[in-house]
Amino acid sequence: MIIDTHLHLIYRDRLRYPWLQSVPALDADFTWERYSREARRLGISSVLHMEVDVDPADMAAETDMVAAVSREPGSLIRGVIAACRPEDPGFAAYLEGQRANPLVKGFRRVLHVVPDDISEGALFRENIRRLSGTGLTFDLCMLPHQIDKAIALVDLAPDVTFILDHCGVPDIKGHGYEIWSQGVAEIAKRRNILVKISGVPAYGDLETWTLEDLKPYFEHVIAAFGFDRAIWGSDWPVCTLGGGLSTWVATTQALLHGATVVEKEMLFSGNAKRVWGLG
Repeated sequence: MIIDTHLHLIYRDRLRYPWLQSVPALDADFTWERYSREARRLGISSVLHMEVDVDPADMAAETDMVAAVSREPGSLIRGVIAACRPEDPGFAAYLEGQRANPLVKGFRRVLHVVPDDISEGALFRENIRRLSGTGLTFDLCMLPHQIDKAIALVDLAPDVTFILDHCGVPDIKGHGYEIWSQGVAEIAKRRNILVKISGVPAYGDLETWTLEDLKPYFEHVIAAFGFDRAIWGSDWPVCTLGGGLSTWVATTQALLHGATVVEKEMLFSGNAKRVWGLG
């Protein structure tokens, strides 16, 4: 069993995605039908949809759209990580509205696309604390030089579960191992954060990356977090830039050479079941 905790669906006729204009290779429709055909062949049995940084006015509409897809016969979608803006005064009301939706399992605000001081603002931090006691998670998508900002948020709400997306977004192509590895080792000391093994090929050379390029990064996050705090995600369709869904599943299996059956089960499904109640 594989639970994909990081699927993006893109429907340009329904929602607005301002950032797509800067990434022509992804400026297309990436639908559930397109993803699910391949996913079922690979043994993916449950899926968590990750927000796609839509226009802020479309955040609630994105959740509604994914909810509609989840109700289609045979859908594998079991939950949503919804977009949010903790820096906005309306976050508290937005949070209460999303809490009423059982499909919503957590939130994400992509932070490497905004000034660093956004996450340091008093309102942002107050609103992160509002997640305490809700059972909702918060995904951290930040660059290695921002790891201190991520650590500050994790320390701010010790009873909130945080997820470090994409192994902490290492610069594999630029050989940025040192600064990245130090930050990962430090943030992993906090017990309320897990690491997501997702999207890693996108940070290597898209045309020439190899298994050996990824190994040191995978081995380091596992050494820092352990298999009991690691989860798997495809980052589809971003993963299509570096080979695609089947390539990433096969690469993960190769990276897991030598791991026990129990360790593989924790990474591919067990931890996601525990954190989000996915089945």
